[in-house]
Amino acid sequence: MSRISRPSSSMLRVAACTGIAALTLTACGSGSGSGTANAGSGSVKVGLITKTDTNPFFVKMKEGAEKAAKDNGVQLVTAAGKFDGDNAGQVTAVENMVASGVKGILITPSDSKAIVPAIEKAKAKGVLVIALDTPTDPESAADALFATDNLKAGELIGEYAKAAMKGKTAKIAALDLAPGVSVGVQRHNGFLKGFGATDKDVACAQDTGGDQSKGQTAMENCLQKEPGINVVYTINEPAALGAYTALKAKGREKDVLIVSVDGGCTGTKAVKDGKIAATSQQYPLKMAAEGVKAVATYAKDGKKASGYTDTGVTLITDKAQDGVTSKDTAYGLDNCWG
Repeated sequence: MSRISRPSSSMLRVAACTGIAALTLTACGSGSGSGTANAGSGSVKVGLITKTDTNPFFVKMKEGAEKAAKDNGVQLVTAAGKFDGDNAGQVTAVENMVASGVKGILITPSDSKAIVPAIEKAKAKGVLVIALDTPTDPESAADALFATDNLKAGELIGEYAKAAMKGKTAKIAALDLAPGVSVGVQRHNGFLKGFGATDKDVACAQDTGGDQSKGQTAMENCLQKEPGINVVYTINEPAALGAYTALKAKGREKDVLIVSVDGGCTGTKAVKDGKIAATSQQYPLKMAAEGVKAVATYAKDGKKASGYTDTGVTLITDKAQDGVTSKDTAYGLDNCWG
């Protein structure tokens, strides 16, 4: 979830790899794979720091940044945390990228609050900082945010689930992300808003970290607590597939409605296969491409990107409901990532 050109200087690759050695880097060698300072050939440097370099969402984000770097004639310098939540690694990446002379940094914060001091230091050096996918806390700590409207993403699947239930009493399980993580909170609250429910209406809520095995365990726990659960909201599609596995083991996969958020190719295929009823699809490639373009513009004329840019979300399902705008899985598979 790499299409890049190579610089003429091998010394540039060596310097980049050495400078960000504390992080999980991507192909700093001389091969054709993506890597630090390898995408694009211009003198302007743009940094991209993702939470990890293995999650398909961030792989696709990096692809978008690489293509945009070539299109806009800038160099792309990349780094990623060793794991989701590696704030120390992201801080090191910010510091090293600033020292290397980047004009702007695009970052998906692992810890929205803890990364702020590093971002403020970068901005004080004249570096444009744009958050991708996940806002900083406060959001104003970054110059701009390019991301999915996660509240809207949750609302869409909530509206869909409400319509699909056709007036039946809902017993809801919420398979969430983790306490205090803005993306998870917004999706959860959006789902409840779209469904016309509150947290008091949730029969069982469990954190999953967006992990499939933890999603399965969470669903098993919820079924023990409330065997009559018939609607499952999940933070993402791996958690949804974990829930499906648990439900199938109990023979409940046909009579429980599962809705989710992300729109990755595996998840979209699961919608096509009937394992997930609907998902809200987001577009990481667009986030990164727009971010690179904004830094290139800043380097050219000093115009800074600011505020929030919504990069779009689409409800994907093959079982459309009246009054809820959606597209089918053919569209979803054409636009998925991973």
